[in-house]
Parts: sequence; structure tokens; C-alpha cells
Amino acid sequence: MAQESAATTLNSSISDQEFGLFQRLFHEQIGLQLTPVKKPLLCGRLAKRLTALGLGSYRDYYNLLVSKSGAEERETAIDLITTHETYFFREPKHFELLQSKIIPSLYANDELRVWSAASSTGEEAYTLAMVLDSFRSPRPWSITATDISRQVLINARRGLYPMTRGERIPEHYLKRYCLRGNGRYAGYFMVESALRERVEFLPGNLTQPCSDLGLFDVILLRNVLIYFDPPTKLLVLRNVLERLKPGGWLMVGHSESLHDTRLPLELVMPSVYRKAAE
Repeated sequence: MAQESAATTLNSSISDQEFGLFQRLFHEQIGLQLTPVKKPLLCGRLAKRLTALGLGSYRDYYNLLVSKSGAEERETAIDLITTHETYFFREPKHFELLQSKIIPSLYANDELRVWSAASSTGEEAYTLAMVLDSFRSPRPWSITATDISRQVLINARRGLYPMTRGERIPEHYLKRYCLRGNGRYAGYFMVESALRERVEFLPGNLTQPCSDLGLFDVILLRNVLIYFDPPTKLLVLRNVLERLKPGGWLMVGHSESLHDTRLPLELVMPSVYRKAAE
């Protein structure tokens, strides 16, 4: 009860000046735009860390995050403040397009390379793997998945999910690629090891150049641009497009639009673009 009371007090005691410090910090670190309406969200997610560390104010916590010894806690704070809501076969029209048009059009490629940017806990990457294994194999393919949060990458590599997260997986995929848990894992399923091994999960900050990843035929950058201000959104898009082959496909979230970016992209259908050929 004492800890809950302390967290509640902290929840309501952050000043505008302290909130401004966190706004700048998260923007500098990962490009995240925290508008004033997000103050309750920030407090709700960080208050328990202050309590756990025995800190009396958000200013004390901020000072820890920017200190030389604060790297590990800074990563924890980033993980807490970023949103990781996702599920298998989210926005299914993208995967239908991949199956019906994109994979056949790239049949002649020696390898089909796909990047799941901001991959979160791995549902998007494993959805891609199910589709590619079904419609590309035995022709070579690979998936690279990146995220800013190392903790969600650990969870993604494990490939273990509550059954509720698999409700949108088509039955034939569920039977073919997922193993139902029992005993202590009752109510969970695990993506089969052969499929997990085809996905490479790597840490990545989209506001930084990603030249070490190579070039891709298809990139999914879905439901992440909405968290950036316009300059950061443009920076992220430029970094991502540098990794997309000429003529390659870019998919963003259905609620996201790139019409005002003046980038070398051709709209194929809502939320789906192709990079201009050189």
C-alpha cells in the first residue's frame, strides 16, 4: 500500500519544467514526440521506477537518466515509454498484397529481403515469415526485424505468445507454424523453431542511419511515424528509404500518409508505396 501511495503521489507531482526535460530527452534519444497531453502517460509508466529506485522526484530520475551511469536505466525508461501494441496479421491487406502481387513479381530475385522496422515483440516479423515460407519457399528469402527496445527483442526472439494474440492467425497457418503450450505454458503458443530461425532480430534506432543492414526489396514501417514530429518523421523516412532498393515496396500504417514528404515514392494504394526506379 505504501508503494502504491508513493506512486500515486508521484503520478500527480511532475512539474511542467520536469516534463519538458523528459520531452527533450526522449526526442533526442529516439525522436519520440511527447505532447503535453501525454503527461499522465509518462507519469503512469515511470512513477514505479522512481519508487523502486527510492527517488523523490522526477528531476532526480531525469538526472539519473542523463548521468554516465544511467545508460541501463535510460534503456528501461525508453522501453516503458514506447508503445508496443501489435498482433499477428495486423492490417491484413498488406499481407494479401505480398502474397498476390509482390512475391510473384520478385520471383526472379536471387533472394527476397524484407525489413520489419519497429518490429516490437515480433508478431509482424513472424507473420511475414509465415507468408514468405508459404509463397516464396524454396526460393531464398530473409527477414530482418529491428526495434529500439532490447527487451521487446528478447521477447520476440523467444516467440512465445498468449493464445489471445494469435486470434487473427488463419487456421492453416496456426496449425502449420505454431505449437500449443501445455502445463505451465497452457494458454500460450510458440512459433516453431524452424520459422524463428529465419528471422533476425536486431536493435535499431530509426533516427540513425542503418547502412549496416544492407538493401531490401520490401520494408514495413507501420504505425510508428505517428509518434514523430514532422522533421523527425522525414528523417526516419529518409533513413529507411536509403535501405530500399529502387522499385522496392514500402508499407506504412493505414492511418499514416506520406503525401507531404516529397520523397521519391509512388503511391500504389493507400499505405503502400514503391520507390522510384533510378
